[in-house]
Amino acid sequence: MRLTLLLLFFTLNFVMFHSQARYHYHKKRKHSPPTSQISQPPSGAPAAGAPGPSNQPPKADPNVNPGVFDVRNFGAVGDGMTDDTEAFKAAWDAACQFESGVLLVPKSYSFMIQSTIFTGPCKGGLVFKVDGTVMPPDGPELWPSKNSKHQWLVFYRLDEMSLQGGGEINGRGEKWWNLPCKPHRGPNGSTLPGPCDSPVAIRFFMSNNLTVQGLKIIDSPQFNFRFDKCTNVHVESIHITAPALSPNTDGIHIENANNVRIYDSTISNGDDCVSIGSGCYDVDIRNITCGPGHGISIGSLGNHNSRACVSNITVRDSVIKNTDNGVRIKTWQGGSGAVSGITFDNLHMENVRNPIMIDQFYCLTKDCKNGSSAVLVSDIQYSGIKGTYDIRSPPMHFACSDSVPCTNITLSDVELLPAKGEMVLDPFCWNAYGDFEALTIPPVSCLLAGNPRSILENSLGLC
Repeated sequence: MRLTLLLLFFTLNFVMFHSQARYHYHKKRKHSPPTSQISQPPSGAPAAGAPGPSNQPPKADPNVNPGVFDVRNFGAVGDGMTDDTEAFKAAWDAACQFESGVLLVPKSYSFMIQSTIFTGPCKGGLVFKVDGTVMPPDGPELWPSKNSKHQWLVFYRLDEMSLQGGGEINGRGEKWWNLPCKPHRGPNGSTLPGPCDSPVAIRFFMSNNLTVQGLKIIDSPQFNFRFDKCTNVHVESIHITAPALSPNTDGIHIENANNVRIYDSTISNGDDCVSIGSGCYDVDIRNITCGPGHGISIGSLGNHNSRACVSNITVRDSVIKNTDNGVRIKTWQGGSGAVSGITFDNLHMENVRNPIMIDQFYCLTKDCKNGSSAVLVSDIQYSGIKGTYDIRSPPMHFACSDSVPCTNITLSDVELLPAKGEMVLDPFCWNAYGDFEALTIPPVSCLLAGNPRSILENSLGLC
């Protein structure tokens, strides 16, 4: 009898315990978010390392990686098709408020995001770390009409920010390049009617103390990088590629920027590898492999009778190969201002059509008129320029304004030989003043001696 009562007592306790356990389990489950909301980002930014949706892979322990904001924790899917824009914005907002915060784009995922402006100010040391792949919608037909077609990823009003990683930014540019308006689409390089806007892949605007490092950028619809009104910019170890005929795919364009360093990078595209616009000074470009493309350019400057100022630019220790131009300065007639203090040093040319070029008659049509004013080009030094050129053009071309001649052009240790065929013995000069410190190959006898002081003095005050 006693044994029977004991068995009954244990049985009742087991049933009650089991019922309570089931009750608490279901009560807990009632608060779990439904899995159908996986592609919807949270309205507020969760804490760093907060668990993601139930069918996402495990995230890093927040105690191990404090301050790392994985975009998957904010609802990003990373399948290359789902729109992950809002998840990136939420991750940005969280990382922006964290000292030395890291927005992480993880490896082995492809994230599609729309045209977006990532806005500061943020706390210092912010890192946008791309280890996976980031891409825009595939072409103009899939680009939302409400979004700007001039730019894709914009970083605005930031200080001490780094864009880096071992991943890839894929601009999916082919459908943009093939718009009917693009130059290579019409007969004989003409353009056809139709919409023509194409987005810059990555733009930094009004930002300071920036680092871009380690990334691979492919197939940008237009410019790959553009830095506007930025100070203290360091670009290093990036790899930019686009087809040789892709229009306007400048690798790196800077405008109104100063203290810019571009080092140890490879740029292969359909336009200038590096283009330097008005308002730039203190720029150092070193150890760049450029080509195919249009070479490294200062300009174009002075368009629509504008004032342009560029100074203290150095391009050195680099290779330029299979390009339309090597190092070029290009200005429009009718502009004003000055380009001065430019050094091109220790450059190797391989099969370049115009290795050394100053063109003050730059024009994209056949009906440009000669102007009574021009951007002054002065104090330009070429040293250690060696390699081969395409004999379709002279290896040196100095076409300077009738009203404002180029002055103080210096050549030293220049040796350019034809890649194929006979040497072109007559470099082109027009109203260009300068000298050479040693004999050049081919010889340059067309530079005018001295300085046209009256013209020079009237132009120096413009910048």
